[in-house]
Amino acid sequence: SDPDLGELTISLCYLPNAKRVTVTVVKATNLKPMDITGKSDPYIKIILFLHGRKVKKKKTAVAYNTLNPTYNESMEFDVTLESVEDADLIFKVMDYDRVGANELIGCVGIGPHFDGANRDHWYTMIEHPRVPITESYNLRDSTPPITCTSPTQQKAPIINDSILK
Repeated sequence: SDPDLGELTISLCYLPNAKRVTVTVVKATNLKPMDITGKSDPYIKIILFLHGRKVKKKKTAVAYNTLNPTYNESMEFDVTLESVEDADLIFKVMDYDRVGANELIGCVGIGPHFDGANRDHWYTMIEHPRVPITESYNLRDSTPPITCTSPTQQKAPIINDSILK
């Protein structure tokens, strides 16, 4: 992680009866300035992976001209109890540009195929259903790889930046 890129605060809540993960993007702080003005126009793109494959993506609204946006936006992803241990989320903090391509500020991966606090957050969410679990993460400059080692797959694909676009 690179503290110079900023920090993202995320809340996760698993609803087993509804077979759904509710993701709340709370806020981002101390983001890296990407515009000439010394600010950014950040939004968060959230990508759900099941068994190492991209299944769904959603994004927050753009927060204009800020390095400390507050979102408090919730999104729901359908995840069955059977596949909750093979699901991962990647959060990409993007800088919206009116002209040209949007730029990556930083990203975070959460789920069973990551290490440390990024995996612990996922399992804490599963162990405490219907309770929002909130954590803050330092952003990384590249998308963390997901290596799938589920028993249903013989070969472990590695997800990299090229298929996340």
